[in-house]
Amino acid sequence: MHKDKKAYHILVIEDNFGDFVLIEEYLAENILEANLKQIETFQAARKILQNPPGKFDLIFLDLTLPDLSGEKLIVEILELAGDTPVVALTGFSDLDFTIKSLSLGVSDYLLKDELTPTILYKTIVYSIQRKKFTDQIQRSEKRYSDLFQLSPLPMWVFDADTLKFLSINQAAINHYGYSEEEFLALSIADLRPKGESHGIAKELENLLLDPSSVQKNVFRHLKKSGETITVETTYKRLPFNERNAMLVIINDITDRNRHIETIEKQNQNLMEIAWIQSHVVRAPLARLLGLVNLLDTETSDLNAESKKLMGYIRDSAGELDEIIREISRKSETIEHLDKNED
Repeated sequence: MHKDKKAYHILVIEDNFGDFVLIEEYLAENILEANLKQIETFQAARKILQNPPGKFDLIFLDLTLPDLSGEKLIVEILELAGDTPVVALTGFSDLDFTIKSLSLGVSDYLLKDELTPTILYKTIVYSIQRKKFTDQIQRSEKRYSDLFQLSPLPMWVFDADTLKFLSINQAAINHYGYSEEEFLALSIADLRPKGESHGIAKELENLLLDPSSVQKNVFRHLKKSGETITVETTYKRLPFNERNAMLVIINDITDRNRHIETIEKQNQNLMEIAWIQSHVVRAPLARLLGLVNLLDTETSDLNAESKKLMGYIRDSAGELDEIIREISRKSETIEHLDKNED
């Protein structure tokens, strides 16, 4: 007969030595190296689990010990066991208590009178593997929770049918000013200014039809203080506690939009200044250059000092004309960039 060659370390919390021997004999039929340690009382079990000499792969727990029994015993042992799976052993068949035990966290529930070598071995293997899978799921959920809660961007999950908030991260609480309890009493429509929440159902329609789609929109939101902000939202469908839910990431673009508006106003002012300089200032400058050239032509009998002064006037007018031309070229560049952005 083929035996499992893996070395198992199993703690048996059982005050009946006959039952312990039976477990030992049954395991020997399927496991080559089953290292069993028997403890007869809860106090002895607590001592060894609080200061374990080695890690156990599994714990068998008799639900009736001399110093503790029933639900309280299960709760205490599960707390001490940590990530080690616990299999309950009992001589009494009680369906309600079986369900209760499993809900508390017991990996399996076995009746002593129904034990067989095969059942016992499969219970060990399945319980250990189930615990590994459960731990993997819990770690995955923790990673998701960490990403959600530690995100610097406001995030929340809401029910796509009721629009009620289901979960909110700390960044959203800090940014909007609502407590978690206040958020959970609201719907996403409550964050929209009056008259701007009527199209929410339409916004979600495509996302509900295609679970893989991601939708981005820009909306106005209201903080608890009454301040209106502009936000860029990213929606993604997300199953959440068996509900049809949506995960939303919020990016507040209020300051960015204000900055862009300020730059646009500055560009507009610069273009107006450039237009004034290139059209309004250039007209008298052109007349000045014309007068300088006329005087230079008709007053050939000027003395050397006067001609020198006329040269200064001509040169200065030329420099001013070049400056105005340069301003005009730069204003045309700004206007060209604005048209490209449009």
